[in-house]
Amino acid sequence: MIETIHLSDSVVLRHCPDDRFKKGALSVQLLRPMCREEAANNALLVSVLLRGTKDCPNLRSITWRLDELYGAAVSTLVRRIGDVQTVGFYMNFMEDRFAMPGDQVLAPTIDFMRQLFLEPVTVNGAFDPEFVESEKKNLISAIDSERNDKRTYAAAQMLRYMCQGDSFAEPRIGRREDVAAITAQSLYAHYQKILRTSPVEIFYAGSASAQEVARLLRPLADALGAEAEPAPAQTMFTPTAEPREFSETLDVNQGKLCMGFTTPINNQHPDFVAMQVFNTVYGGGMTSKLFLNVREKMSLCYYANSGYYGSKGIVTVSSGIDEENYETAKSEILHQLELCVQGQITPEELNSAKKALISSLRSTPDSPGSLEGFYATAAVSGMKLDIPDYIEAVEAVTAADVARCASTVKLHTTFFLKGVSA
Repeated sequence: MIETIHLSDSVVLRHCPDDRFKKGALSVQLLRPMCREEAANNALLVSVLLRGTKDCPNLRSITWRLDELYGAAVSTLVRRIGDVQTVGFYMNFMEDRFAMPGDQVLAPTIDFMRQLFLEPVTVNGAFDPEFVESEKKNLISAIDSERNDKRTYAAAQMLRYMCQGDSFAEPRIGRREDVAAITAQSLYAHYQKILRTSPVEIFYAGSASAQEVARLLRPLADALGAEAEPAPAQTMFTPTAEPREFSETLDVNQGKLCMGFTTPINNQHPDFVAMQVFNTVYGGGMTSKLFLNVREKMSLCYYANSGYYGSKGIVTVSSGIDEENYETAKSEILHQLELCVQGQITPEELNSAKKALISSLRSTPDSPGSLEGFYATAAVSGMKLDIPDYIEAVEAVTAADVARCASTVKLHTTFFLKGVSA
């Protein structure tokens, strides 16, 4: 289904032919190492680039241009995929065959993408200071909002404690103090550097041929990655020897208990799909053990769910609890994991988990955007399963497979966010 075309040694096009939609999708992402030295600069950069181009020097003129392109839409992309941070843009746009006779949409859309990357508004050899300062405020506000959402904050803090020394400890959009230190000049120098040195992933979904899309992308591809360094290799998280516990105190009414586990199973492991099923059985939905037992039956948590980061081999559990239930809730979360290890998985639990995963996978081809999210992320993370193969693999998972995966999951870090009176 996906055709891979190397536009240069460092620029790759993933072409997904699909004529079912009125709109196509295009994403262009620069691949950067996920590290503190770059995270804030990368996250800020694309927001500044989206403020204007030479031909469309402000947000109003960009809006007009998108309206001329039959209501095309553009948004920034800042993703953390294992050890890689990707930054770029996503556009959706009307297919040429639905435009007025003689009008083209794909070609000018790709040229607009080129302008966003290569023709920014500059002042005295740097970015417009007004754009930079405005977008710095917006990015700092986004970072601060995480702390205000205590559920999100606790989950992020757990990963930061757990992954100290690993790239996965870094916040996806950087740290507040790093954003504050950026200037128009330093950001422009960073921009020039990453245009030259970044591998580039391009994804297209639509009815145009791969040859036509490649031809239209050539002016952009030729200007990127001239001195590209290899993309960072995806690495497994290396756990410390003993489980660790951390806590913080904030003004919260409800305690947040977050737990981090390790597993040697990543998204390139033969048991990857079975591990996905395990996560869904354990805490990945409303039919999971954590939801039905710890939350519903025992009323120990206001919420309880698990997540699986396949690129790093990390499983997480997030829960909201009354602080006096800390030990009981923690014990029961671990007990439900042990039930999985012992193979105490009912047919209903297994079938519900598999149905939920298959339903999600089957809905992926329902829009160009979800296709882009699946395949562009898979390419960067190293996951090579196509959707039909993925579904087939899920259907084949047994309770014994789930138990085998569960037996590899080991507690590494516990983080508790408690109220000031605790």
